[in-house]
Amino acid sequence: MGADRAESGDTADPTFLLRHPTRFAILTTSMAIEYSNSRQITDAQFIDILKRSTLAERRPVNEPDRIQAMLRHCDILCTAWDGDKLIGVARSVTDFEYCCYLSDLAVDEAYQNQGIGKELIRQTQFQLGPKAFIVLLAAPKAEAYYPKIGFTPHNSAWILRP
Repeated sequence: MGADRAESGDTADPTFLLRHPTRFAILTTSMAIEYSNSRQITDAQFIDILKRSTLAERRPVNEPDRIQAMLRHCDILCTAWDGDKLIGVARSVTDFEYCCYLSDLAVDEAYQNQGIGKELIRQTQFQLGPKAFIVLLAAPKAEAYYPKIGFTPHNSAWILRP
């Protein structure tokens, strides 16, 4: 995948992926799991995967307007599919060059520990410029997961709640 981008000569152009969103439509297929950055999902599918991943405990799944806005305003949405079943999602907000906030990484509990979350993060990275870094707030149940896949803790992150 990275070779395709490098060979095209577009790595220096930060708007390339924005102007060519279908260029990387089907990013990877492995273990019969298909990864995509262009396959749209419905609000109901998003809520369902949040529930099947346990992330729904910390998301406004009972507020349809907020869920709709979360999907509408994200910059990157990478999904994982087992046939027609949505089994994972990585939803991010980014400027594509400096940083990317990975606001949701949800993998169906029945599919966890198979590398799907790690691949969704990798697929997110493919959408970013070469120097952009990913920031996230780990769910309590996932805190031990992120160091295993290369994330380092940051002790001075802050949240301002409304």
